[in-house]
Amino acid sequence: MGTTLSIQTPSDFDLARDVCSYGYFLLAPNHWLVDSQTFARVLEFDAGPAAVKINQQPTGALRARFDRTLDRSEQSEARAQIARMFSLDTHADEIVAFHTLDPRWKKSGRARLFRSPDVFEDIIKTVTSCNVTWPSTINMNRRLCEVCGRQSASGVRGFPSAKKLARTRVGTLRGRCRVGYRDQRIVDLAKLYHKGEIDPVWLEDPGTHDDDVFKFLVSLPGIGPYAAGNIMQLLGRYSRLALDTESLRHAKSVLAMTGTDSAIMKKLAKHYEPFGAHKFRSYWFELWDFYESKQGPAHTWDRETVGTAFTASNF
Repeated sequence: MGTTLSIQTPSDFDLARDVCSYGYFLLAPNHWLVDSQTFARVLEFDAGPAAVKINQQPTGALRARFDRTLDRSEQSEARAQIARMFSLDTHADEIVAFHTLDPRWKKSGRARLFRSPDVFEDIIKTVTSCNVTWPSTINMNRRLCEVCGRQSASGVRGFPSAKKLARTRVGTLRGRCRVGYRDQRIVDLAKLYHKGEIDPVWLEDPGTHDDDVFKFLVSLPGIGPYAAGNIMQLLGRYSRLALDTESLRHAKSVLAMTGTDSAIMKKLAKHYEPFGAHKFRSYWFELWDFYESKQGPAHTWDRETVGTAFTASNF
């Protein structure tokens, strides 16, 4: 019999909406179970991984059921990891400020964005999402878990730790995990993180200026402006955009922008500038709303079917 935790949530928190708010909820080891509206994955602890299933009770509280017993320290760590994934520590004043700037999302309550239990997983997931189609990103993350992740008591594998990936052969990442040219970059990032040269506390400290975070991120192996902007929003810093070819598609097909790609990128930056510290939120929910218009509400997306359907030909 494993540990069950009850986790209180802010009054506006909605598990289905706030988990299914960003594409990483579709990447292994994350698994949204559509039929039961339950979130499942493996969480990592020093003593070993533990699989968890999380659902929301009528009271609003979360019930997290693990496949093994967690000691007190692990229970505390599990609460922190879950709070980070679901952005439970996002202050109500911040949400009000966002909805004041962009009232389009007030009725739906959208404000939180799903992310990983730790900064390292978010960095690697970002690296696997650059210069590649979404189905390939899904495959890379699945293989990273299958090949390098530790197995929980119930037989489910988690995302590999920085320590594990720092010791993984580049050939294994390329050949078995199919990460392509990202192989050496993943190992290098893992080594930096494991040695403490990428400090998640400093990155997430509200006292650290966004400009300093961005400058540091683009100095890392394989992290360009797009990846840095995306990692920043995963750190809860929404003042930067992460613009790529998908942004261009959105600009042309939804916002009716015209011109060269370079000119459109400048128009996009200007378009979202009024949203200030929340500009990524405004951009992303606009994009997400378009996806849902094509594929239905995100909380109905199955990881193995709809989750793999996000290709340019479908839009």
